[in-house]
Amino acid sequence: MTDIEKPKGQPDVLPAALFGLCPHCGQKTLFRSVTAFASKCRACGLDYDQYNVGDGPAAFLTLIVGGIIVALALIVELNFQPPIWVHVILWFPLTVAAVVGSLRVSKGILLILEHRNQAREGSIDGDGKE
Repeated sequence: MTDIEKPKGQPDVLPAALFGLCPHCGQKTLFRSVTAFASKCRACGLDYDQYNVGDGPAAFLTLIVGGIIVALALIVELNFQPPIWVHVILWFPLTVAAVVGSLRVSKGILLILEHRNQAREGSIDGDGKE
C-alpha cells in the first residue's frame, strides 16, 4: 500500500486528527477529553491503549509554541510598548490555546500513523544467543 492509498473507511490523517476520528472506522471516538485518548473506539472496538504516543509531543510542542509566543510578544513590545497587563491578557490565553490545540492534533496524528503503519514495540528475534 502506498502513501496515497488507504483502506476503505479510513479517513485522511489530518482531518482524522483534527476531528478525533477513529483511524479504523472514521467515527468521532478518538478522544475522551480535550487531549486524552479514549480506551477504545465505541463504534468498531479498536483498542487505542495498544498505541504508545508518549509525552514527546507535549514537550516538543510546548517548546515550539513557547518560542513563537515569546517572539510575538517581543515584536508587540518593541513596536507598540503596551502595558504589562495587555501582555498577560493577550499571551496567556493564546499560549494555552496553542499548546492544547496543537497537542490534540499532534497526538492524533501520531496514533493514526502508528495504526496505519502497524507500528509496534521493537523486539529482537531469537533468544539472544549467537
